[in-house]
Amino acid sequence: MTDTTAPTTAHAPVDPRLLEILVCPITKQPLHYDRVHNELVSRAAGLAYPIRDGIPIMLPDEARQLDDG
Repeated sequence: MTDTTAPTTAHAPVDPRLLEILVCPITKQPLHYDRVHNELVSRAAGLAYPIRDGIPIMLPDEARQLDDG
């Protein structure tokens, strides 16, 4: 029997070296890792790029708009 209560996605830590070279594709500004949401955040663009299976999805169409607050 399969355990359906187990989480389906585990947040793998982001390689710090990757964070040093990745920038927002829109603003070219540095990104900040949001561990809680497992996203790379561009404060300048007001977008959060998801990380899926350890791979940052750096497409503006896939990014989540940040709240104004």
